Amino acid sequence: MVLKLYAGPRAGGGGGVVAQVLLEKQIPFEHILVDLGKGEHKTAEFLEKHPFGQVPVIDDDGFILYESRAIARYLAEKYAGQGTPLIPTDLKGRALFEQAASVEFADFNPPLLRILTEKFRKPSGQPVDEVAVAEAVAQLSATLQVYEGILGKQKFLAGNEITIVDMFHLAYAPILRVEGIDVMTSTGPNTARWWNDVLTRPTRVKLKEEGIKSTHV
Repeated sequence: MVLKLYAGPRAGGGGGVVAQVLLEKQIPFEHILVDLGKGEHKTAEFLEKHPFGQVPVIDDDGFILYESRAIARYLAEKYAGQGTPLIPTDLKGRALFEQAASVEFADFNPPLLRILTEKFRKPSGQPVDEVAVAEAVAQLSATLQVYEGILGKQKFLAGNEITIVDMFHLAYAPILRVEGIDVMTSTGPNTARWWNDVLTRPTRVKLKEEGIKSTHV
């Protein structure tokens, strides 16, 4: 049975991250389009797969898994022997990977989501709290200043090879440019170099150009 990916059509969000991992690991998959605009993620049938009514979800021969970080880890480890290695296998390398993953989740993601909530997710008619945005941008900049030092010593956040931690940043950070917030490239040359490498990876470029498409046919 071919793995099924339930997600929206575009490269953004967690669905885009999972689709990129599938491409990097050369895993054939069927893309099941979930139309969020029509509320398909809130139907009783879909809630059986994801009780919170969100995407992405995978169905791997009857094994249902949701949350993009969990899915990415699962795929990288199950298919460790094919495609691009995306999680270190040695003890110290794995520890550094988990360290970077914790930083992304605890230090990078919260201020990013605060910015996006103010700019894109507030109920219609509610004004944007620009003070809150500025505070979140400052917090994100502080995290990226630390990244700048780390990336002056290695190519990627967990070492010299790309991992799914670097890809986790692609879920929402590219949206910052829509609002003219160039914090990802203005912090310093090391961070700018890293971000450009992540953004221009061939699998990412393919998804941006074509959207998420099944690869099993």
